[in-house]
Amino acid sequence: MIKKRIVFSLIIIVAALVFVYVVNNDKQNYQVQKGDFLFQDLDCGPTCDAIEAVTWGIDSAKFSHIGFVVDDNGELKVLEAISKGVVLTPISDFLSRSADDNGKPKVWVGRVKKEYDTIVKKALSGYRKYLGYNYDDEFLYNNGKYYCSELIYDIFKEANNGLPFFELEPMTFKPLNSNDYFPVWKDYYRKLKMPIPQDSLGINPAGISRSKKIEIVYKLGEVQK
Repeated sequence: MIKKRIVFSLIIIVAALVFVYVVNNDKQNYQVQKGDFLFQDLDCGPTCDAIEAVTWGIDSAKFSHIGFVVDDNGELKVLEAISKGVVLTPISDFLSRSADDNGKPKVWVGRVKKEYDTIVKKALSGYRKYLGYNYDDEFLYNNGKYYCSELIYDIFKEANNGLPFFELEPMTFKPLNSNDYFPVWKDYYRKLKMPIPQDSLGINPAGISRSKKIEIVYKLGEVQK
């Protein structure tokens, strides 16, 4: 009876070790693929903090930036809208912008579900026309400029024959349960000499991460929640 228990225990231990090995091995072999979204918890100070305070992603994750992995003449790069405009960025540069307490990139990888492969292929084949556009520092949709998630929205809308693939939502620049604006947005739009576009339609990285059309396939590091 004792021998049977010992054998049974050994079987359980071996099975557990095999499971751990397979999981760790899968992580080690993981590679970003073209068509992936990189959701980033970016450390950019009060502006990012204000964005993350009023938006929430899948599993309550806080994201303030998003990039789209594309093929640039045989090399994978990240298409993104940043302060200098719509550009292609080396993946290593993108991932090095923010790190968690363990030194890992604060990035989660999202992937459009298989049923939408045709749309993803169209998005990948048509992304170059967006390169060089100015950054949309006003955060206004359809003004000839792009902020990060707005870029993703339009690329996939075009790939979907002009029909929205993701959803626009009213934007807020106020803390939850407050009628006053974040101080950072007051200063920001005062410098732009324009009113704060409260309730204008827009989109954010966190909202895209909650789309039922994508799934989170890998978490490179820990993000705020």
